[in-house]
This record gives sequence, structure tokens and C-alpha cells, in this order.
Amino acid sequence: METIDCRGLQCPKPVLETRKYLLDNPGVGAIVLVGDEIAEANVTRLATKEGYEVNSESVNDHIRLTLTLQGGLECQVPHASAAQEPQQQRRPNSTDAEQVVYISSNCMGKGSDELGEVLMRNFIFTLGEVVPLPQKILFVNSGVKLTCNGSQVLEALQKLEQQGVQIFSCGLCLEFFDLKEQLAVGAVSNMFETIEAMNEADKIIQP
Repeated sequence: METIDCRGLQCPKPVLETRKYLLDNPGVGAIVLVGDEIAEANVTRLATKEGYEVNSESVNDHIRLTLTLQGGLECQVPHASAAQEPQQQRRPNSTDAEQVVYISSNCMGKGSDELGEVLMRNFIFTLGEVVPLPQKILFVNSGVKLTCNGSQVLEALQKLEQQGVQIFSCGLCLEFFDLKEQLAVGAVSNMFETIEAMNEADKIIQP
């Protein structure tokens, strides 16, 4: 089992390096070394999604993740050559079309930040009343402030999550605003997952 040393790598590098190895070596498993809890959560989510069991262990100044294929399951990561094949055309009007909401600021629109914050709160409150609900909400830049302690829309976001909406906040953004320990709803994400979600979406809504 090969060791992938991702210590010191900035998000989303640990996920990209791990995914690259899994693509080239489907089903083999790996040991991934990461430097913090955000990288641990991101790599664990990737590996679990692709059919691997993850064992996490703190070792001195880093975290050691052992990825092994879960018993009785097939590896979900396609071989590198298959991963490069073009995706099947989507049908935007399909009943199972996937909608993603992309929120890159804690304000909506430009001109007045005070008004923008009110508009953004109203947008998120109203989002839970529309049909269909989005599959995912992606928060980046100052948008991550909305998913942290003290946010006036936490209750609305928690209700959306209970209804099955996946909520992701950019880990690098949380670190930049020193909000890493304040996340109160959803999961920490990375740029790879953000791009993947947007690429797979049939419709992207950006307030």
C-alpha cells in the first residue's frame, strides 16, 4: 500500500492527489498523510464516496488516513482512461435535473452592503419555500459567514439540510476568515468538490 504525503499541501491539493492515485490504482487502497482536520474531512469524504473505508489516526504533527476497499463493495472510482470519457448529455428539463445554488458573498447584489445582507437573508429564507429544492448549496468567500455561528440564517439553512439539501462551505475560505471552528451547518468542502458539483449540475443559481 503506497503512502501519499499531503502534509503542507493547501486545499484542494490533498483531495486531488488522493483522487489521482485512486484513479490510477483502482481498488488498491492507500495511506494518506494530511496536516489538518479540514484535509482529513475532505479526503475521507472523497474516499468514502468512492467505496473505501477510512481509518484515521493522529500521529505527532499530522493525521494518517488508511484507505481500504470496503468488504464486498466494488471500487467506484473509474480507471483513469474511463474517467476521461465525455459525460453523457444532460437534459435540463428532466424531472431529476440537479440544481446547485452558488453563494459567493454574504451580501446579495452591489451598491449597499447593508441592503445586500438583508436581501441575502430573504433569499435563503425564501429558498426553503420553493419547489423543487436545490440539491446542493455551495458557499465560498464571505458567503461562508452565513454557515457559521452568529449567522441570522442558520435556522433556515439547518431546515434546508433536514430536507435533504447538501450544504458545503469552502475550507480555505473558513480558514481565511478564521471561522474554521465556527461552522454550524453543513460540511467543509474544497475547490475540487465545488467544481465537480457545478460541472454535474443541470442548473446553477447565483444570487
